[in-house]
Amino acid sequence: MLRKSKVPRSRRDEIEHLFQDHADGKTTLSASGLLRFLHQEQKEFLADEDTAEALIDRYEIETAAIESRSMTFEGFFRYMESKDCCVFDQAHTSVYQDMDQPLSSYFISSSHNTYLTRGQLVGESHLHGYVSALKKGCRCVEIDCWDGLDMEPVVYHGYTLTSKILFKEVIEIVSQHAFEVSAFPLILSLENHCCEEQQEVVAQYLISILGDKLLRSTLDNPTNGDLPSPNDLKYKILIKNKKLKSQSKAKDKREAEEGADEGEGSDEEEEEDDEEDKESEGHQAKGKFWSPRKEGSQKKKKKVKVAQALSDLVIYTRSVKFVSFRHSEDNQTSYENTSIAEKRARKLMKASGKDFVQHTQRFLCRIYPAGSRIYSSNYNPQEFWNVGAQLVALNFQTLGLPMDLNNGRFLDNGGCGYVLKPAVLLHRERSFDPNSSQHHRFTPTNLMIRVMYGSNLPSLEPGKALNPFVRVEVHGIPSDSRTKNTHTVKNNSLSPHWNAEMNFRIRVPELCLIRFSVHDQNTLFKSEFVGQYTLPFTSLKKGYRWVPLLSKDGCSLDPASLFVWVWYSQKQPSKVASKYRV
Repeated sequence: MLRKSKVPRSRRDEIEHLFQDHADGKTTLSASGLLRFLHQEQKEFLADEDTAEALIDRYEIETAAIESRSMTFEGFFRYMESKDCCVFDQAHTSVYQDMDQPLSSYFISSSHNTYLTRGQLVGESHLHGYVSALKKGCRCVEIDCWDGLDMEPVVYHGYTLTSKILFKEVIEIVSQHAFEVSAFPLILSLENHCCEEQQEVVAQYLISILGDKLLRSTLDNPTNGDLPSPNDLKYKILIKNKKLKSQSKAKDKREAEEGADEGEGSDEEEEEDDEEDKESEGHQAKGKFWSPRKEGSQKKKKKVKVAQALSDLVIYTRSVKFVSFRHSEDNQTSYENTSIAEKRARKLMKASGKDFVQHTQRFLCRIYPAGSRIYSSNYNPQEFWNVGAQLVALNFQTLGLPMDLNNGRFLDNGGCGYVLKPAVLLHRERSFDPNSSQHHRFTPTNLMIRVMYGSNLPSLEPGKALNPFVRVEVHGIPSDSRTKNTHTVKNNSLSPHWNAEMNFRIRVPELCLIRFSVHDQNTLFKSEFVGQYTLPFTSLKKGYRWVPLLSKDGCSLDPASLFVWVWYSQKQPSKVASKYRV
């Protein structure tokens, strides 16, 4: 409803006005009044009397109110500040999606150079990288395997000054933490540079340490045809690597020696196909121009031979070289997957987004950061989710917008690391190009967000109040992506009031992420990050909601939060705005 009264000074004042509007002049809110609030304001149309009474039992503490099946303002305030009124749909904090589709039908949380804690040239390799990624729900970790002393394979970024850790210890830590957060399959993406003898050691460690967790043979009855589903592979670890073809032992040996089955060697090798990456791959190290291909040129000319023991452990995730979409269509099987460097993937996406989408409808596709990102920076993962790429690999150790988006994407579906791709990316009979300006067949969704208040925003300097403003971003296909800011409130960290309305017109909302961020305006052209929260559009709750804020490293800044009003529909905002409190 539209209210002409004086604007409240705080979030508590606003909530009290809401309470009074639905209490019909009484000191308590009846169950029927609460139900009316849920329907009219919160758009929770499935709520019934039992829902309202359950909320009274959960948040009311006064005995008289409970007995009369009503709620005092304090009880209502507790409810409005609870997770039941969070902007993120609490039904999505558990696995709720169909987990019986082929693996290719899901976005899969994926890490790049998982062992690194900093940059790619001199950063430290540490087991904590795997623990951290797995605890964030990551379901595809990368392990760069190299020959070590005394037949002990090591993990590090080859031909650099990054430190080394033992492969054995990596597998031990992976085995320990593999399924702490998610029961769904974990993929070990091996970048294999070992000699045949040390590959045998790698295979022995995988078998002895992972035990029954390691998938060693195809399933008898997968749910769907092409690839097994996440449910089929629960509590299983898959090895992603090259695999020998099995027509004959003689042919296997010839393929291994000649490199006929070119799968995933190193990211740098894959990037040789991209002229732009060829030029940018050089790095500055030890005061000299450095390139992994130059320093290891003699070794890289000789293809890595694939040991039979390791090849036998590759079941559904066999790495093959990407040539073209047509080549994949004609030659690639559903059990084979490709890795594409970000720059080449971006060129392919812009040249033929429709073909890219059709490719990812059938095959697993991994995208990884360019080798020129020597400080382990990240690209924006949204552009590759837009074409359905499943394994969009990021440097989890590098904080910022890309990881905020990744965390927001995989906040969905219980944080299990698997999110079912929207129908627009799955229907093979329909063509979809995210970069096309022609999306007329999609009826636009109108999203309206009113950023009302902030509460308890953390100061960046002790004793100094913020000059905060809020930025709301929509990340989706290019034509849907927009950013809007509120005005700046001076010297108010405790309860800044914006009451700023923002409208977005979105064609493909099921692909979109919504990001709220708070910034401290230092000067006219400079601001500092304070906190953020990112969630999928499909998890966005309507009505009066609070937005929790997270720090740059993803930790809760509780009690810091925003108070917003959210509405979205395919109707025009002008036709409905007068019905709601705006």
